[in-house]
Amino acid sequence: MPELPEVEALVRFLDERATGRVVVAVDLASIAALKTFSPPLSALVGGTVTGAARHGKWLDLSVRPGAGAGASNVPDGDLHLVFHLARAGWLRWSEDAPTTPVRPTSSRGGVRAVLALRVRFDDGSGFDLTEAGTRKRLAVHLVHDPDEVPAIATLGVEPLGADLTRERLAELLGARNQQIKGLLRDQRLIAGIGNAYSDEILHAARTSPFRLTRSLDADDVAHLHDAIRDVLTEAVATSSGRPAAELKDAKRRGMRVHGRTGEACPVCGDVVREVSFADRSLQYCATCQTGGQVLADRRMSKLLK
Repeated sequence: MPELPEVEALVRFLDERATGRVVVAVDLASIAALKTFSPPLSALVGGTVTGAARHGKWLDLSVRPGAGAGASNVPDGDLHLVFHLARAGWLRWSEDAPTTPVRPTSSRGGVRAVLALRVRFDDGSGFDLTEAGTRKRLAVHLVHDPDEVPAIATLGVEPLGADLTRERLAELLGARNQQIKGLLRDQRLIAGIGNAYSDEILHAARTSPFRLTRSLDADDVAHLHDAIRDVLTEAVATSSGRPAAELKDAKRRGMRVHGRTGEACPVCGDVVREVSFADRSLQYCATCQTGGQVLADRRMSKLLK
């Protein structure tokens, strides 16, 4: 799943290439992906892109409406095409976007990536939103204000913003006693961190993913705060300026523990271990994070009861 660093890179990529371009076509291939009906997607046609922005893991392409079909019913101000790539979605940019008619795709498209939405611009470029797998969760909204999307309106603090001070992080940690891995992934508390970067942050902070949040003292909070900043800042720098097609590989190469089960920890040399919980797996280093203790597989423990 694309997380804050990759989404930020995609936003910068879109902002650079699409701003100032006029939308000439918006073709919907997957009806299930579109979560709104008013204004219609046709209201974007003839509009000029004014920029791109990020809200947590959501991408936001702002368009000033022109004289395209459907634009007459749109109030003054920009429209916002906001979309969440979910677990298996991606944005595929083309300098020469296909002009052939888009065919509707089945929600049972299998593991291969299938087209959900295509946007074309006046210079011939454009992008496709695609999604692989059988569980289709890619979400597209066309709204007047991004906060009309409930998942955006309820987002928590930006982890690289000025609002996430050590004091604010301590408040979040103390508000409810829960596993720290869950807190880092909760978009209502901290926006943009998912399964991969929470593994990386906890490894950098030398903290167990199952540690309870209220057990952290002031030094622990400081180390966690530094780890959040350092890991995400480095990942954003690594992703910045890369073409959209290279971002997935760049993310994988930058991981120290996530997705590296059985490999050597780059810090201590111990083997990176994996443990399952709910419908996800996480990776960690026992030497660096749990004092050498191997974590129990919570999912298997429940099945054996």
